[in-house]
Amino acid sequence: MRVLSGIQPSGILHLGNYFGALQQHLEMQHQGDAYYFIANYHALTTVRDTDRLREMTLDVALDYLALGLDPEKCCLYRQSDLPEVTELTWLLSTVTPMGLLQRCHSYKDKIARGLSPDHGLFAYPLLMAADILIVDARVVPVGKDQKQHLEVTRDIAQRFNHIYGDVFVIPEARIVEEVAAVPGTDGQKMSKSYGNTIDIFASGKRLKRQVMGIVTDSTELADPKDPDSCNVLALMKLFVEPEELEDWRRRYRAGGTGYGHAKLRLIELIDGRFKDARDRRAQLARQPDRVEKVLQEGVERARQVAGKTLERARQACGLS
Repeated sequence: MRVLSGIQPSGILHLGNYFGALQQHLEMQHQGDAYYFIANYHALTTVRDTDRLREMTLDVALDYLALGLDPEKCCLYRQSDLPEVTELTWLLSTVTPMGLLQRCHSYKDKIARGLSPDHGLFAYPLLMAADILIVDARVVPVGKDQKQHLEVTRDIAQRFNHIYGDVFVIPEARIVEEVAAVPGTDGQKMSKSYGNTIDIFASGKRLKRQVMGIVTDSTELADPKDPDSCNVLALMKLFVEPEELEDWRRRYRAGGTGYGHAKLRLIELIDGRFKDARDRRAQLARQPDRVEKVLQEGVERARQVAGKTLERARQACGLS
């Protein structure tokens, strides 16, 4: 079973990234043939600072490796180091109906917000399709909000196969239910674009500032509180055993427990969960050549598969 997923280097990775994607990636590297890429082509739709993009691309590699991604068990590479994916994007674009892209949520959302989207945003699902199809991925873990893009990939691949023959593997989605369960500090879905994140590797004052910034209501310390409407407990649920969570729920209902008490416990949980990974990341950051070696070995492995896929597509189109 070949698995593929990618993550954009468009900002510091946060708890939503971890529980919504990275944790599953770490688990799946032991379950099959896993390919993970740093989507720096995709990031160009929002990041226009050259040095910042390079820095954030390296940061994603550091984060993956520090959290436990094993390059001996899976393939980690930069999207931009795999030129086959951009050629395949063009081949796919010649069979993709405009209406299919116009119906994509991400594009429609930008239009609804009054933004002027560029072609990169409009064609984003095409590049995503090429990312998936170029390595013959059979399983793609996605959140519910990304399911449509995987369906677009399937539609494009099936249309190409209908026109040119059996060229592409048709991928299946693996829906990651946890994505919707990671609220940001304001109660919305945790997202860099909302500015409501808690960073995976935050510590000390920075971590305290982010957690203490979680929005709560104005219920007094002595009064009972609703555990089901508390953003702090919604995040704590991701870290603690059910018994401890139920104890916090009981204390909330009884009164006498403040939101500040729960926030301090959440700080302890986040700090403890990622302490070892933070230490590994600091060590890796001092060894950039080691990280680059992992990325180069990863893309060499990816190109062995991608080259064969692209050649099939070129031959089918009459280009080879």
